[in-house]
Amino acid sequence: MSEPGPAVSGGRRPRAAGLPSAVRRAVELCQDRKARELMVLDLRNLSDATDFFIIASGDSEVHVRAISEHLVEELAKEGTRVAGIEGASAGRWVLLDYIDVVVHIFHPMVRQYYQLERLWGDAPVAFYDEPE
Repeated sequence: MSEPGPAVSGGRRPRAAGLPSAVRRAVELCQDRKARELMVLDLRNLSDATDFFIIASGDSEVHVRAISEHLVEELAKEGTRVAGIEGASAGRWVLLDYIDVVVHIFHPMVRQYYQLERLWGDAPVAFYDEPE
């Protein structure tokens, strides 16, 4: 069983409405493939490397690869090419670098081990989808 996601103040769940369209589209594509524990970290005031991290989990290595392949294929159809891909063959942690947006798709055990959410704990959570 996975750990619950980060607490959201006031019991309200932040919405994706204020996010750039590229981030919203990537979130939608992750949701298309039933990504779990989906969140967007807003790094604009914390990092010069990228503006947003999208973090999601798949249920298995096959699921992780399916989510990442769907993102790359659909965004390419829309004219957005990925600048770099890491970890796609193993399917444990796939990183998709779109320069301003970096998508991390994890196998649950790997996500729990690296805990990017805690590493970037001072980043505002712009969107969060609670686990089922």
